[in-house]
Amino acid sequence: MSKIGKRPIPLPAGATLTTEGQTARVVGPKGTLSWNIPQGITVRIKDAQIEVARAKPSDDLKPLHGLTRAQLANMVKGVTEGFSKQLRIVGVGFRAEVTADGLRLALGFSHPVEFPAPPGIAFTVDKNVITITGIDRQLVGETAARIRALRPPEPYKGKGILYADEQIRRKPGKAAKTIGPVTGGVG
Repeated sequence: MSKIGKRPIPLPAGATLTTEGQTARVVGPKGTLSWNIPQGITVRIKDAQIEVARAKPSDDLKPLHGLTRAQLANMVKGVTEGFSKQLRIVGVGFRAEVTADGLRLALGFSHPVEFPAPPGIAFTVDKNVITITGIDRQLVGETAARIRALRPPEPYKGKGILYADEQIRRKPGKAAKTIGPVTGGVG
């Protein structure tokens, strides 16, 4: 069995799971998420826990077993608690502000960068920290990566957009070469 796939997922109060054919739908206080279950994987609820199993013991289904369990666990956590990621903006004059439809970022370009919020994603800005929240873990992470890609951190001055816990390995700039004594000549 898959080490991850065999662990049951506790279903907290307020969250429900329904399966229709190969589609699993999780409903909770924060919203609804659905996902297509791969062929050969079965999902059932037993004693307020979700159990994921393979229809037949096959090596081809082993990775899908763990994937399905992880995806369902993320869906349950998303509709009950939600997910968030934080980005730091580092640089003189770099700033962000929340607009009606997303973010407006000043990142040292000749123009402000408008970043529209995908459906289900909310932004908050506090000084130089952008917080991205939503119920879909994959969408929150992808949105954070797309914002970071607008101005990735550079290693010389450390300017750019970084994840909150990210550390940049700084490089030294050009160093003046030391010139030794001049000996000899052309002759």
